[in-house]
This record gives sequence, C-alpha cells and structure tokens, in this order.
Amino acid sequence: MHKKVVILGGGSGSSSLLRGLKEFPIDITAVITVADNGRSTGVLRKEFDIPAVGDIRKVITNLSNIDPVMKATMEYRFHTSSDLNGHALGNLILTALMDITGNLKDSIAALSVLLDVRHKVLPISEESNITLMGETMDGTIVEGEAAITAAHQEYKRIFYKQEPKVVKEVIDSIMEADLIIISMGSLFTSILPHIICKEVQQAMKESKAPVMYLCNAMTQPGETDHYGVSDHLKLLNHYLGGNYIDVVVASNTKIDSEIAKKYETEEQKDPVYIDQKEIEEMGIELLQDDLVTIVDGVLRHDSMKLSSIIFSYLMRS
Repeated sequence: MHKKVVILGGGSGSSSLLRGLKEFPIDITAVITVADNGRSTGVLRKEFDIPAVGDIRKVITNLSNIDPVMKATMEYRFHTSSDLNGHALGNLILTALMDITGNLKDSIAALSVLLDVRHKVLPISEESNITLMGETMDGTIVEGEAAITAAHQEYKRIFYKQEPKVVKEVIDSIMEADLIIISMGSLFTSILPHIICKEVQQAMKESKAPVMYLCNAMTQPGETDHYGVSDHLKLLNHYLGGNYIDVVVASNTKIDSEIAKKYETEEQKDPVYIDQKEIEEMGIELLQDDLVTIVDGVLRHDSMKLSSIIFSYLMRS
C-alpha cells in the first residue's frame, strides 16, 4: 500500500513540487489556500461570491497527466479589451463547475477526472468570504492576501477576519498521513493561511506523522528579509504553538553571482542561508542538497531532486 503524504501550500511553490512528486509511488493530498483576492481570482470572487480558485487551478494543472497543450490551455490568460482580460481559462472552468456542482470540492473532483489527476486536491475551506489579515510591526492592519504581499512589510501576526471552517477531508487526511509536508512558498500568504486554522493546528498535534518543511530558497521582500532557515522554522513553530517540525529540507546551491545580484536589485530577494547550528539546537533534522536550478533566468527548485529527498525520507520509516 502506498504511503500517504499531505501537502499544505498554495501557488507556484506547491505546483512546482507536485510536478515531480506525482511521479513517485505515493498517495498525495494537496491542500490549497483559498484566500487569494488578486488578479483573475479576485475579480471572480467578487463577481460570483466564491473561494479563490487560482492556486487550485495551478495545482490541478501540475498534477495532471494530460497533453502539454491542454495544460497550457488551462493556464492560458486572455489578453483583450473586454471583461475577459487577465482571466485564466482554468479559473473560468472551475467557476462554471462550481455553479454546476454546487461547491468547490466537487468542482475540483470533476476537473480532476477531466484532466486525469490521480491524486486528491482539497481546498482548506469551502467558504467564500475567507479574508486574510495582517498586522504590521507598527500596528497597521492590512486586509486581503494581495494587499499583504504588495505592502512588503514585516508582520507581527497573520490572522483571518473570521475563523474559517476547514473541510473535513483535510483534517481526515492529516490524521491518516504518513508525512505532513509544509511546502515552500510565501510564508505569509501560502503557508500560514493553513496553520493559523485552529482545526489544522489541532490535527497536526494529534497526527502521528512527522512534519517536514521545505524551506524557501529566497527571502520575501519586507516579510522575511535576512531570514535564515532557522528563522523560517521558528516562525512556523510559533504559529503551530509548539515544536512540531521534525525535519527541514533546504537548498545549499551556490547561486550564480549575476543571478543573485539581479534578484537583489530587481526583486529585493536574497538567498536563504542555512544556519546549521541553530537548526540542530532546535532538534530539527536538516536535509540539504543542491536543489535550485535556473529556468529562463528564474530560480526554481528542481522538482525531481526535491521529490527524491522526500521519497527517501518517507521510505526510512
């Protein structure tokens, strides 16, 4: 019987990971945030009173086993002078399916059949009014995921305007998992939206599965400036309410100086450094490797290398 892995994340971090992980003999449940309120997703949320679908679309596309042209079609964005401008076709399909099936979970299941997805994708919540909030260090309250990212601020805390009801299957999956993975991705807008849910925190505490964090390779401007791996771990454990992370995977790739300079000047991002001593003092196992590659001038995790590390760890237990 295949081992069960639950991945908490959203956006391009989880999508990139799942591209490789789906090739391994494991059962994956990808749990995705639904608080995004930017771009196409934000417009659809406002117009149709639905949870965010953009990150879910990305994950389904990356888990799919269909023809690359059809995958590209799902990710296609309209460039036009009409109301369609900026919308991703996959977002429109998910919105239509929600109207037909009556809820997000069933619309994901229907699209997964259509796109030959052999793993489970779940929204963290089915609620349409889910709003992420941030309090900056000077006490300013920022409302909405898009505004939290755009502010480039350091946050004292991240919270929901109203505690969302977590989908029951998400809790069941965490309880039955052999490994819980906190994916790489924006800490404040892709990762914390999961672990600030009280029901998720409780399930992670009660689950017998080890918790693995896939650390970001680069910092987020304002949010995680000058962070090392241990700073990411401390922040996550703080929100989890205890020392719940067992193992961290970090990249020790020596990033080309020209690429690093480009990231620093254009995006205000720096490589996340591995502070091995601090990690060891926290009692967290460190798995490090050359995990970052350059695709079209952009730094990306090597999905297959990362997935191999995860699978090897899973096979140890």
